[in-house]
Amino acid sequence: MNQTITIAGDDWYELISLGDGISLIRERYVADWLRCNIWHIQGKHQDLLIDSGLGLRPLKPEIARLSSRPVIAVMSHCHFDHIGSCHEFDRRLGHHACADVYQDPMPPEMQIDAFVRAETFKALPHDQFEVSSFQITSAPLTGYLDDGDYIDLGNRVLRILHLPGHSPDSIALLDEKNQILFSGDVIYNGDLFDTLYHSNRDAYKESLERLRSIPIRTVHGGHDESFDKSRMIEIIDNYLDGGGRLGDPYDWVSARM
Repeated sequence: MNQTITIAGDDWYELISLGDGISLIRERYVADWLRCNIWHIQGKHQDLLIDSGLGLRPLKPEIARLSSRPVIAVMSHCHFDHIGSCHEFDRRLGHHACADVYQDPMPPEMQIDAFVRAETFKALPHDQFEVSSFQITSAPLTGYLDDGDYIDLGNRVLRILHLPGHSPDSIALLDEKNQILFSGDVIYNGDLFDTLYHSNRDAYKESLERLRSIPIRTVHGGHDESFDKSRMIEIIDNYLDGGGRLGDPYDWVSARM
Protein backbone atom coordinates (compact mmCIF):
# COMPACT_ATOMS: atom_id res chain seq x y z
CA MET A 1 0.00 0.00 0.00
CA ASN A 2 1.37 3.42 -0.94
CA GLN A 3 1.69 5.84 1.93
CA THR A 4 -0.15 9.14 1.45
CA ILE A 5 2.23 12.08 1.70
CA THR A 6 0.62 15.07 3.39
CA ILE A 7 1.50 18.58 2.24
CA ALA A 8 1.42 21.16 5.01
CA GLY A 9 -0.99 24.07 4.75
CA ASP A 10 -0.27 27.66 5.71
CA ASP A 11 0.33 26.70 9.35
CA TRP A 12 3.93 25.48 8.96
CA TYR A 13 4.99 27.83 11.76
CA GLU A 14 3.44 27.84 15.21
CA LEU A 15 3.66 31.14 17.11
CA ILE A 16 3.39 31.03 20.89
CA SER A 17 3.44 34.22 22.98
CA LEU A 18 5.15 33.85 26.35
CA GLY A 19 4.38 37.43 27.38
CA ASP A 20 6.73 40.34 28.03
CA GLY A 21 7.50 40.62 24.31
CA ILE A 22 8.93 37.09 24.00
CA SER A 23 7.52 34.67 21.43
CA LEU A 24 8.43 31.09 20.58
CA ILE A 25 8.21 30.06 16.94
CA ARG A 26 8.28 26.38 15.99
CA GLU A 27 8.12 24.45 12.74
CA ARG A 28 4.96 22.50 13.46
CA TYR A 29 5.59 19.60 11.07
CA VAL A 30 9.24 18.90 11.91
CA ALA A 31 9.84 16.01 14.33
CA ASP A 32 10.17 17.13 17.94
CA TRP A 33 13.63 15.60 18.26
CA LEU A 34 15.05 17.86 15.53
CA ARG A 35 13.09 21.10 15.33
CA CYS A 36 14.75 23.99 17.05
CA ASN A 37 13.13 26.73 19.09
CA ILE A 38 13.11 30.05 17.26
CA TRP A 39 12.89 32.97 19.66
CA HIS A 40 11.55 36.43 18.83
CA ILE A 41 12.06 39.27 21.31
CA GLN A 42 10.33 42.59 20.78
CA GLY A 43 12.33 45.70 21.53
CA LYS A 44 11.57 49.40 21.66
CA HIS A 45 13.72 50.29 18.66
CA GLN A 46 14.46 46.93 17.06
CA ASP A 47 13.60 43.26 17.51
CA LEU A 48 15.80 40.24 18.01
CA LEU A 49 15.46 36.85 16.37
CA ILE A 50 17.45 33.98 17.88
CA ASP A 51 17.95 31.12 15.39
CA SER A 52 15.89 30.48 12.27
CA GLY A 53 15.02 26.80 11.91
CA LEU A 54 15.42 24.62 8.82
CA GLY A 55 14.38 27.24 6.29
CA LEU A 56 11.80 25.07 4.54
CA ARG A 57 9.22 27.87 4.48
CA PRO A 58 9.88 31.63 4.51
CA LEU A 59 10.24 32.82 8.09
CA LYS A 60 10.43 36.58 7.57
CA PRO A 61 6.67 36.96 6.82
CA GLU A 62 5.92 35.25 10.13
CA ILE A 63 8.12 37.76 11.94
CA ALA A 64 6.28 40.59 10.18
CA ARG A 65 3.07 39.35 11.81
CA LEU A 66 4.64 40.01 15.20
CA SER A 67 6.26 43.37 14.56
CA SER A 68 7.19 45.91 11.89
CA ARG A 69 10.44 46.95 13.59
CA PRO A 70 13.88 46.15 12.12
CA VAL A 71 15.12 42.66 13.03
CA ILE A 72 18.56 41.56 14.15
CA ALA A 73 18.97 37.85 13.41
CA VAL A 74 21.40 36.15 15.80
CA MET A 75 22.42 32.54 15.28
CA SER A 76 23.26 30.72 18.52
CA HIS A 77 25.55 28.42 16.54
CA CYS A 78 26.16 27.17 13.02
CA HIS A 79 24.26 23.86 12.93
CA PHE A 80 21.87 23.40 10.01
CA ASP A 81 18.70 23.06 12.10
CA HIS A 82 19.25 26.58 13.47
CA ILE A 83 20.36 28.60 10.42
CA GLY A 84 18.02 27.59 7.59
CA SER A 85 16.28 30.97 7.22
CA CYS A 86 19.29 33.07 8.17
CA HIS A 87 19.63 34.26 4.55
CA GLU A 88 16.26 36.03 4.72
CA PHE A 89 17.58 38.71 7.08
CA ASP A 90 19.88 41.63 6.30
CA ARG A 91 21.60 41.68 9.70
CA ARG A 92 23.00 38.23 10.50
CA LEU A 93 25.17 37.93 13.59
CA GLY A 94 26.99 35.04 15.22
CA HIS A 95 30.36 34.02 16.61
CA HIS A 96 33.32 34.09 14.24
CA ALA A 97 34.59 30.60 15.21
CA CYS A 98 32.39 28.94 12.57
CA ALA A 99 32.09 31.77 10.05
CA ASP A 100 33.09 29.41 7.26
CA VAL A 101 30.07 27.17 7.89
CA TYR A 102 27.63 29.97 7.08
CA GLN A 103 29.23 30.19 3.65
CA ASP A 104 29.21 26.39 3.19
CA PRO A 105 26.41 25.31 5.57
CA MET A 106 26.30 21.60 4.71
CA PRO A 107 29.81 20.19 5.20
CA PRO A 108 29.80 16.37 4.96
CA GLU A 109 31.25 16.10 8.46
CA MET A 110 28.01 17.48 9.89
CA GLN A 111 26.24 14.15 9.15
CA ILE A 112 23.04 15.90 8.12
CA ASP A 113 21.72 12.69 6.55
CA ALA A 114 21.46 11.20 10.04
CA PHE A 115 18.80 13.76 10.91
CA VAL A 116 17.05 14.69 7.68
CA ARG A 117 15.13 11.66 6.46
CA ALA A 118 11.54 10.90 5.53
CA GLU A 119 10.59 10.30 9.17
CA THR A 120 11.76 13.81 10.09
CA PHE A 121 8.61 15.35 8.66
CA LYS A 122 5.01 14.93 9.75
CA ALA A 123 4.03 16.79 6.58
CA LEU A 124 6.06 18.22 3.72
CA PRO A 125 6.59 21.97 3.34
CA HIS A 126 5.48 21.96 -0.33
CA ASP A 127 4.71 19.50 -3.10
CA GLN A 128 8.14 19.87 -4.74
CA PHE A 129 10.07 18.98 -1.61
CA GLU A 130 12.28 15.89 -1.63
CA VAL A 131 14.30 14.82 1.36
CA SER A 132 17.24 13.86 -0.84
CA SER A 133 17.51 17.42 -2.16
CA PHE A 134 17.41 19.17 1.21
CA GLN A 135 19.67 22.23 1.16
CA ILE A 136 20.60 25.10 3.44
CA THR A 137 21.10 28.43 1.67
CA SER A 138 24.49 30.04 2.13
CA ALA A 139 24.24 33.17 4.30
CA PRO A 140 27.59 34.61 5.42
CA LEU A 141 27.37 36.51 8.68
CA THR A 142 27.29 40.29 8.34
CA GLY A 143 28.85 40.84 11.77
CA TYR A 144 30.29 38.98 14.72
CA LEU A 145 29.45 38.64 18.40
CA ASP A 146 31.88 37.64 21.13
CA ASP A 147 31.85 37.09 24.86
CA GLY A 148 30.91 40.25 26.74
CA ASP A 149 29.25 42.02 23.81
CA TYR A 150 25.80 43.51 24.32
CA ILE A 151 22.70 43.84 22.14
CA ASP A 152 20.51 46.79 23.16
CA LEU A 153 16.90 46.63 21.97
CA GLY A 154 15.97 49.91 23.66
CA ASN A 155 14.00 48.36 26.49
CA ARG A 156 15.99 45.16 26.95
CA VAL A 157 19.71 44.50 26.92
CA LEU A 158 21.21 41.06 26.32
CA ARG A 159 24.80 40.08 27.07
CA ILE A 160 26.60 37.59 24.86
CA LEU A 161 28.19 34.54 26.51
CA HIS A 162 30.57 32.49 24.38
CA LEU A 163 30.10 28.92 25.63
CA PRO A 164 31.86 26.48 23.30
CA GLY A 165 31.62 22.71 23.51
CA HIS A 166 28.54 21.65 21.60
CA SER A 167 30.15 23.61 18.79
CA PRO A 168 33.11 26.02 18.72
CA ASP A 169 30.85 29.02 18.10
CA SER A 170 28.06 28.30 20.59
CA ILE A 171 26.75 31.43 22.28
CA ALA A 172 23.95 32.22 24.71
CA LEU A 173 22.22 35.54 25.28
CA LEU A 174 21.57 36.67 28.84
CA ASP A 175 18.97 39.22 29.88
CA GLU A 176 20.69 40.10 33.14
CA LYS A 177 17.93 42.36 34.45
CA ASN A 178 15.26 39.67 34.16
CA GLN A 179 17.66 36.73 34.64
CA ILE A 180 16.54 35.06 31.41
CA LEU A 181 18.98 32.97 29.39
CA PHE A 182 18.46 32.15 25.72
CA SER A 183 20.87 29.23 25.62
CA GLY A 184 20.83 27.83 22.09
CA ASP A 185 22.21 24.30 22.23
CA VAL A 186 24.61 24.99 25.09
CA ILE A 187 21.94 23.59 27.38
CA TYR A 188 18.34 22.51 26.82
CA ASN A 189 15.85 20.30 28.63
CA GLY A 190 17.23 16.92 27.57
CA ASP A 191 20.36 14.91 26.91
CA LEU A 192 23.17 17.02 25.45
CA PHE A 193 24.94 16.43 22.13
CA ASP A 194 28.72 16.43 22.47
CA THR A 195 29.70 13.90 19.77
CA LEU A 196 29.30 16.02 16.65
CA TYR A 197 32.25 16.52 14.33
CA HIS A 198 33.54 19.67 16.04
CA SER A 199 32.23 19.18 19.58
CA ASN A 200 34.72 19.41 22.43
CA ARG A 201 33.86 17.75 25.74
CA ASP A 202 36.50 19.57 27.78
CA ALA A 203 35.28 22.94 26.53
CA TYR A 204 31.68 21.85 27.13
CA LYS A 205 32.41 21.03 30.77
CA GLU A 206 33.97 24.45 31.30
CA SER A 207 31.01 26.19 29.67
CA LEU A 208 28.48 24.33 31.80
CA GLU A 209 30.46 25.00 34.97
CA ARG A 210 30.44 28.69 34.08
CA LEU A 211 26.65 28.73 33.92
CA ARG A 212 26.42 27.60 37.56
CA SER A 213 27.58 30.95 38.91
CA ILE A 214 25.35 33.16 36.75
CA PRO A 215 22.07 34.41 38.25
CA ILE A 216 19.41 32.81 36.03
CA ARG A 217 15.70 32.28 36.70
CA THR A 218 14.52 30.99 33.32
CA VAL A 219 16.27 29.17 30.48
CA HIS A 220 14.82 29.24 26.97
CA GLY A 221 16.80 26.57 25.14
CA GLY A 222 17.39 25.78 21.51
CA HIS A 223 15.18 22.68 21.80
CA ASP A 224 12.50 21.29 24.11
CA GLU A 225 10.66 23.06 26.92
CA SER A 226 11.92 26.02 28.93
CA PHE A 227 13.05 25.41 32.51
CA ASP A 228 14.27 27.04 35.70
CA LYS A 229 17.61 27.33 37.49
CA SER A 230 17.16 24.16 39.57
CA ARG A 231 16.50 22.10 36.44
CA MET A 232 19.53 23.71 34.78
CA ILE A 233 21.76 22.61 37.66
CA GLU A 234 20.26 19.10 37.47
CA ILE A 235 21.09 18.84 33.75
CA ILE A 236 24.61 20.16 34.33
CA ASP A 237 25.28 17.78 37.23
CA ASN A 238 24.01 14.82 35.25
CA TYR A 239 26.27 15.67 32.33
CA LEU A 240 29.34 16.24 34.48
CA ASP A 241 28.71 12.89 36.17
CA GLY A 242 28.87 11.18 32.79
CA GLY A 243 25.14 10.94 32.05
CA GLY A 244 22.74 12.95 29.92
CA ARG A 245 24.76 12.58 26.73
CA LEU A 246 23.70 11.61 23.25
CA GLY A 247 25.87 9.12 21.40
CA ASP A 248 26.24 8.32 17.71
CA PRO A 249 23.76 10.56 15.83
CA TYR A 250 22.66 7.77 13.46
CA ASP A 251 21.85 5.44 16.34
CA TRP A 252 20.21 8.21 18.35
CA VAL A 253 17.87 9.24 15.55
CA SER A 254 17.05 5.65 14.56
CA ALA A 255 16.00 4.93 18.15
CA ARG A 256 13.35 7.64 17.81
CA MET A 257 11.73 6.25 14.66
